[in-house]
Amino acid sequence: MVARSKFGAAGAKEEREGVRTLRIRIKDKHVKYLSELAREVNLVWNYVNELSFKVFQRERRFMSGYDLQKYTNGASKEGLRLHSQTVQGIASEYAARRKQFKKAKLAWRKSGGARRSLGWIPFKASGIAYANGQIKYGKIWLSLWDSYNLKHYDLGPGSISEDARGRWYINICATFKQKSMQQMALFNESVGIDLGLKDFAATSDGARIESRTFYRVLESKLAIAQRANKKTSVKAIHAKIANRRKDFHHKLSTKLVDSYGAIFVGNVNAAALAKTNQAKSVLDAGWSAFRTMLQYKCDCALRREVAYME
Repeated sequence: MVARSKFGAAGAKEEREGVRTLRIRIKDKHVKYLSELAREVNLVWNYVNELSFKVFQRERRFMSGYDLQKYTNGASKEGLRLHSQTVQGIASEYAARRKQFKKAKLAWRKSGGARRSLGWIPFKASGIAYANGQIKYGKIWLSLWDSYNLKHYDLGPGSISEDARGRWYINICATFKQKSMQQMALFNESVGIDLGLKDFAATSDGARIESRTFYRVLESKLAIAQRANKKTSVKAIHAKIANRRKDFHHKLSTKLVDSYGAIFVGNVNAAALAKTNQAKSVLDAGWSAFRTMLQYKCDCALRREVAYME
């Protein structure tokens, strides 16, 4: 097999600066305020959606994000509590998604009913501030479960989003401000990893990590809740499955990055295997998510890198 590193020689330094996308839970006391902001986001989205469609009907041209921003300038001064850059971000996102899906008009964002759109509030780096475990958006300080200790990061753009259970998270691009001497410790030992279904991973030095059947363990409870049409229970079970899988991936990837200087991972085609009769097991293993975690943790560890074997 041939090892293929993600990094080129020239780009290695930049790739290892430690840029990550962090997802942090916002405390539930802000749910009402964030839900109101999300309705205002839907209002702006639906406005640019209708405006863009009417211009297309009349002039047979599509408006860019820059064009749409001209019609939303000043919205924050006319009663909306959204940051002006959020309004600009909605227009830019709409134009990008319309172009991606090649449609003259996209679906409306709904603020109520059975098909209500989950809350989404984009922002730019200059639209927020951080202090003492809180993020300031607009005039309000949002309290976080700050497990990452954001004071050690330079914060970039991102979004505030709602999950299916009505919980709110901030998703933000962040860069390490400092690198500790411990992070720069030299590890000369390398390891090869084969991903599988019977064993989640087998390493070149003989270790085997047993597969965890997160979905199958709760599959029967999930089926009972679905047949009883208990939507809240269904969402809770799905969240429990995802959280257990993510916890397993985090612990294993952290242990590997802390132990080896170079990591070589078998390039398994998860997308192709997910179309076979092994689809449930493949999706339950979550190989792609694990490799993503392994990659960004290696990026943050300075000289350590991950490569894929073909």
